[in-house]
Amino acid sequence: MRKKLLVLAIMLSCAGATLFAQESLESLGFSLDVIWLFLGAILVFIMQAGFALVETGLTRAKNATNITMKNVMDFCFGAIVYWAIGWGFMYGKDALGGLIGTDQFFHGPMALDLDTGNFYKTWFFQVVFAATAATIVSGAMAERTQFKSYLIYTCFISAFIYPISGHWVWGGGWLSKMGFHDFAGSTVVHSVGGWAALMGAAVLGPRLGKYVKGEDGRVSVKAFPGHNIPFAALGVLLLFFGWFGFNAASTGIATVGEGGIWSGLAIARVCVTTCLAASAGACSALIFSWIWFKKPDCSMTLNGLLAGLVAITAPCAVVSPGAAIVIGLIGGILVVLAVEFIDKVLKIDDPVGASSVHLVCGIFGTIAVGIWGNAEADGVLGLLHGGGFTQLGIQLVGILAVGAWAAITSLILFLLVKATTGLRVTAKEELVGLDLSEHKSEAYTGFQIFSNM
Repeated sequence: MRKKLLVLAIMLSCAGATLFAQESLESLGFSLDVIWLFLGAILVFIMQAGFALVETGLTRAKNATNITMKNVMDFCFGAIVYWAIGWGFMYGKDALGGLIGTDQFFHGPMALDLDTGNFYKTWFFQVVFAATAATIVSGAMAERTQFKSYLIYTCFISAFIYPISGHWVWGGGWLSKMGFHDFAGSTVVHSVGGWAALMGAAVLGPRLGKYVKGEDGRVSVKAFPGHNIPFAALGVLLLFFGWFGFNAASTGIATVGEGGIWSGLAIARVCVTTCLAASAGACSALIFSWIWFKKPDCSMTLNGLLAGLVAITAPCAVVSPGAAIVIGLIGGILVVLAVEFIDKVLKIDDPVGASSVHLVCGIFGTIAVGIWGNAEADGVLGLLHGGGFTQLGIQLVGILAVGAWAAITSLILFLLVKATTGLRVTAKEELVGLDLSEHKSEAYTGFQIFSNM
């Protein structure tokens, strides 16, 4: 009898130890997932500094304070409105056939229960993506936009335009149900920001002296060189650094899980494809611009690196390293062509090439999923891997739908702001520079700033 009791006690002890070990492993796995998501969010947050440096470096010294202020405040205002309104539109209860979320507005109950904790970690990761979409617009409309008007429209983008189309793809909306794939945001983030940037620059008009009509009727395009290329280069490197959080942390977890692209197993693959595409984009932009302009152009090379990053953002988890290099190479060439087309053919003044980088390469990256996608187990199989035109067709539907939404709503937004509060500073204020006219503050106090317009 004693032996039976002893054996039973040992069995119960082993069972208890096993159960405790399983619970400990699950708890450890959950903790790792939370830490990874927060680490990724922090990396993406660093990109805000990258955008500020890129835009400041590629524009004139007399507007440096203004651009810095915009890149700080679009996050601060955007975070509040995304918490209050944007999150609910993006991740609230699905309604109207997958068009919009309808609850979780002003989410923040006092009870710190588990569900609330899950909300906090997910919200923090998503708010930095919302800030990225909004801050893209800053560079395209730099050097002639009223500061108060910038704050108005950037809040509207974070609260309404970005979250609703984001719901279609990442919030369980109609595009996600169709099978549209955008792993980290070539369309959801970059194309939305790029469309808003293009519409804003078009409504705002070019900087004074940018397009000059000669006596023969021909329009010449004047370049306004950036005042600090090292700033721009440092900003691009910070963006490159932060992009590993942007893409790799979009797995959502660090643990193995069930495998596939939405698993910790995908982190290494995503980092490799992101690195290779960015490097290839810089190389192809350098070589192509060298041939085109007869000199190796630094700003084009920097934008080529960003082009590779934007292009790989959608397909980073479903393509091979070789395909990532091809995608980056094409993206680097596309951005040079797009900058020239938007500037010299469309006559839309985009000082930093934001529309070319984020819109054009965002569209291309989303299409790339339907061409090079090779993740059959996850339902993503592109044209070159036996998937036919199915995935490619779905990607095109998503591009057109999100593009129409972002372009139309942002165009209406900018026209309304222009008609009410005003969108552009006066000619005198623009000539003086927005640092003094808008903020009564100089970025380089003690230095004499010479302006070429």
